[in-house]
Amino acid sequence: MKKVAVIVAGGNGIRMGGFIPKQFLLLKGKPVLWFTINTFLNSYNDLEIILVLPEEFIERGREIIELFDEKSRITITKGGNTRFHSVQNGLQLIKEECIVFVHDGVRCLLSKNLIINCYQQALIKGNAVPAITATDSIRLVDENGNNSIADRNKIKIIQTPQTFKSNIILDAFKQPYKESFTDEASVVEATGAAIFLIDGEYNNIKITHPSDLAVAEKILEAL
Repeated sequence: MKKVAVIVAGGNGIRMGGFIPKQFLLLKGKPVLWFTINTFLNSYNDLEIILVLPEEFIERGREIIELFDEKSRITITKGGNTRFHSVQNGLQLIKEECIVFVHDGVRCLLSKNLIINCYQQALIKGNAVPAITATDSIRLVDENGNNSIADRNKIKIIQTPQTFKSNIILDAFKQPYKESFTDEASVVEATGAAIFLIDGEYNNIKITHPSDLAVAEKILEAL
């Protein structure tokens, strides 16, 4: 089946403390976003990419795309005011039945194996949402500030690419926006659909803070 990756890089990177969005910061001499795009392009020869960027950084995105021989497989569109609206903008470019991957542009260390596993499960179950088990101690805090220990083996940390059959995710994103829509799974779940988790990867970190770049470099050196 046709495959489309909606890579969402619409953020402004405020938490990184600079004016350059984190997806454009350099990692081993290349923009963070380059690594994300490269892995998707190498996962399937027939996979197409819809790259969602802040409007003011679209030209910089085009410069990154020029680094790839298969740049014809990449389309750019502008982001929205929220993640929901950025994904929605990307989904509007999908016109035929396919498997849709929605991925954070700054999760640049995902593997081809994860992409393939998500695709194969989505074909069978309709969706695949990667998740890892929490390794730290977890405590739950109620509205009164009281806290209690939680079984971390029952806590899952959600990652991307969140992967869906196109009819499922396209229909879900016709809903009006709600603040509770923190990821694609929450949007799809609001339609009554069941969400199916799949093993994620501990290396599939999200570049959010400056220290994450140093961690990512160490991971790349070990691969």
